[in-house]
Formats: sequence, C-alpha cells, structure tokens
Amino acid sequence: MSVYNRRAFTRLGLAGVFALGGSGLAACGRKRDDDVVIDPDADTATPIDPKLAAQEGTLEWAVSGNWRNAVDKGRDKYRHPVEMLTFFEIKPKDTVIDMWPGAGYMTEILAPYLNKGKGQYIAALIEAGPVPEEAAASLEAKYRAHFDADKKRYGELTYAAFGETSGPLAEADSVDCVLFLLVIHDWIAKGIAEKAFADAFAALRPGGILGVEQHRADIGNVQDPGATTGYVQEPLVKQMAAEAGFQFVAESEMNANPKDDKDHPFGVWTLPPQRLTAPRGQAPNPEFDGSLYESIGESDRMTLKFRKPQ
Repeated sequence: MSVYNRRAFTRLGLAGVFALGGSGLAACGRKRDDDVVIDPDADTATPIDPKLAAQEGTLEWAVSGNWRNAVDKGRDKYRHPVEMLTFFEIKPKDTVIDMWPGAGYMTEILAPYLNKGKGQYIAALIEAGPVPEEAAASLEAKYRAHFDADKKRYGELTYAAFGETSGPLAEADSVDCVLFLLVIHDWIAKGIAEKAFADAFAALRPGGILGVEQHRADIGNVQDPGATTGYVQEPLVKQMAAEAGFQFVAESEMNANPKDDKDHPFGVWTLPPQRLTAPRGQAPNPEFDGSLYESIGESDRMTLKFRKPQ
C-alpha cells in the first residue's frame, strides 16, 4: 500500500469516509451536504449559440472550432466544456494549469481561448521517471509536436511536469486556475494524490480556483484504496482538497450520468471513449460485446470547484 493509502486509511478508517455507512449520504439517490452550492444553470448542456460561436475569442468559438476533431466534439455532450469552464470561472486573460492533459481534449479548447485573450496555458505533463514509460513518452512527444506546430492558434504553450519527485508547477501564487480533469484516480493509484493537491495550492494565487472533474464512485461502498476501477468517492476528494488548504465553493451535476452503475468488467475504461474489451494492458477481445456500455455513454462524474483562501 502506498504512503498515500496508508495515510488515508489511518486518518479515516474503514468506518469513516471510505465506508461512509453512517455519513447520511445514500449510495443511490445522492444527498448533498448542507453547505453545497449547486450551480442552477450548469446541470444540462446548452446548445452553442451560433452568434457566440462566431465571436472569435469566446469559449463557444473555441468549442466550435474547426481545428477540433470529430471524436473530441462527440464527447462534448458528456463533458460540457463551455458550461464546465464557465463554472470554473476561467477568463481569457487567466493563467491556467491543466494537469496531465492526455491527448489534449481540453488543450484544443483552452489554448486557443487563452491565446486570443492574452492568457497562458500551462500543460503539466507526466514526469519522466529514471526509466521513462514508453506509452507516456510517446503521448508526450505527439502532444508537443501537435500543439507546438501551430503557435498562431495555440500560442506559446508552457510546459511543467508532475509526478512523484517533480518540483513546483509554476511560480508560487501566480496561477488563476488549476484543472484536475479525470486524473485523480491515476494519482491515487501512484500514491501522489495528496502531492497533486499541495502542488496546485502552492501554484495558485490567493483566490485562485481548483476545478475538478472526476469519475464518481457511489457512496456507501468501501473506497478502493488504489482506485483500480477509475472511480473515486466525492467526500474523499473534498477531504484531500481541505487538507491541502482549499475551501470548497460549489458543485454541479452537469457531468452526471445516472445510467452509469459503475459495475463494468474493465472498470470505467469499459465505457466510451476507451471502450476496453479486455483488462488494461491486455490484447483486445474481439468476442466482447460492448453494446451495453456504448448505450451507457461516458461515466458519471463529479464536478467540483474549490478556492485558495484570500
């Protein structure tokens, strides 16, 4: 068990936040904490206004951009990028760190938006270890080649690294927003989730925002300490944020999916967009019928906003 997992079980216990049996939060039909502020306008996707989409420099313009591929645009109905980035209070002149941005779904939106507004996009990529992981190194090479090749559109991206031994993400107290988008489960598995929250807190200016989108585990079950299914319980995320010094601001159900029962043979990766047909790391199984999981769509997700105190 990692240092992170030992600490988590020590401070919470199986009967505490992980089990949540007596917390007053039901496993189904989620009951929200009394202090939660729900964004009333962010629970459903709104069609992009053609007038706004035509206005260069708006979020709607960036989301509707013809440089985005069809696969990414097809995911917008599950990820609600305009609504989510608005919920996270991102403005054109902001400096934003996107932690482990993957292949660049959000980079394709935020980099042009911030470039037009004279802001700054910082991609915090996976820290290379003593023996770099081949898949991570290949992904980073493709990412850099793609986004560095069109500086007129994406601007001059700044790169940082995050991992077990990485240093500061940026100059202390200099960043307006840090994004944790579908990555906390990976950090739990590697034992670096607490470090991620601490590093984000250090980089953010007082009043800056931490925006979280994460596959959401049902409350009432025991939290898998390694997050091996990709799902994480919301109270655990809130506790880690609080321990790093963040104040919880609000949550939105914009990325909720009631069809997702979280019971999939290959974890959350059974669902779109990964659509695994065999365990991670194994060859695809051509006999696997993924039609049920296709009908579910992408995962049920929490969308949370935290603030670094003034």
